[in-house]
Amino acid sequence: MELLPEHHASHSSILTRPSMARNTIRCLFNFVSLASLVLAAPSSSDCTGTISSLDDVSAAVKCTTVNVNSFTVPAGETFDLSLATGTTVNMLGDVTFGNKTWAGPLFQISGDSITFNGNGHTFNGNGPFYWDGQGGNGGVTKPAPMIKIKISGAWTNVKVLNSPTRVYSVSNPAALTMSKLTIDNSLGDQPNSKSGGDAAGHNTDGFDCSTTNLVIEDSTIMNQDDCLAINKGSNITFQRNTCSGGHGISIYLNRPVFFPPRLSQGSISSDVTVSNIMITGNTIINNDQALRIKTDASSTGSSVSGITYSGNTATGMRQFGVLIDQSYPDTLGTPGTGVKLSGVNFVGSQNTISVNSDAQRVAVNCGSGSCTGTWDWSALEVSGGSAGTIVNFSGIENFSQ
Repeated sequence: MELLPEHHASHSSILTRPSMARNTIRCLFNFVSLASLVLAAPSSSDCTGTISSLDDVSAAVKCTTVNVNSFTVPAGETFDLSLATGTTVNMLGDVTFGNKTWAGPLFQISGDSITFNGNGHTFNGNGPFYWDGQGGNGGVTKPAPMIKIKISGAWTNVKVLNSPTRVYSVSNPAALTMSKLTIDNSLGDQPNSKSGGDAAGHNTDGFDCSTTNLVIEDSTIMNQDDCLAINKGSNITFQRNTCSGGHGISIYLNRPVFFPPRLSQGSISSDVTVSNIMITGNTIINNDQALRIKTDASSTGSSVSGITYSGNTATGMRQFGVLIDQSYPDTLGTPGTGVKLSGVNFVGSQNTISVNSDAQRVAVNCGSGSCTGTWDWSALEVSGGSAGTIVNFSGIENFSQ
């Protein structure tokens, strides 16, 4: 008799098992169906964002395709694109920046594996509002740089018109190719009512680079300062570009990261390395000099090495054909010894440079013992002007002037 309750309990369990099984199967089916729906749903970034004003930016950058229509950025504000990895950006119109005396930048972009297609459209910096012949050295405060690049991937087919001062500051986090670009500051060659007879545009560097693994190619730069200024970094190639009107292609270990330079001169001149630089196939027209390496006389603990020039052509150089000078802020003054220079070579295809009648062909001004090794200049030909001097270095081979 004592077994009967146990028997009834067991019998009840047996009776409920089919119902329990059906409920379990139903739950499993519902879970699988829900999971399938979740997996099939598009990612929140699998969309196209459109920017027609700064108000659209925060929503648009959640997408991995971003289209930029024509609009005007309000004065004193930065057009800032902080992008998801793998985003493609398409310019579908020109972007103009309002006028205000402020520090900038006007535009900045960051992200990994970004593809930026300018499609020939323009970033217009409205430079004439700022230009006073002083650039970052004085006068009104000017946004600098105009464009700050902090992406890896590709930046292509973009035009920049009339930057207030420097155009591109490049500090890519991984490999970046910048191609088919136009920088047109040619209007700044003319004086205006504020420039005292000097060119109104000033300090309008094309590319200021402190980075590694960068290629700049197939571009045209018309400006009033360096076409390219490499401040530090390695594995940088500058190829098949045209530089007109400025100060030439430079490795420049004396430029500050931020303006005004008089407050921070030499701020990156010490403990800096530049290496493995390729300057090839460029055309340089009516610049102060074609090719330059310039370092601060007070620099310490820095080095420049592995610089290769090949197939460059220059005409109408106003001051020098090639200038290597370790006496900044002087030109061909007393050189410092804190930057070690080695492996500066003109090889491969011929580098052909012509200078104006009152210019020097080649000037090298090394600190005592700071230029080292053997430099092969067999692919350098410089004509016109007068011979410059070579100081404190006898390691240049296969060249005479």
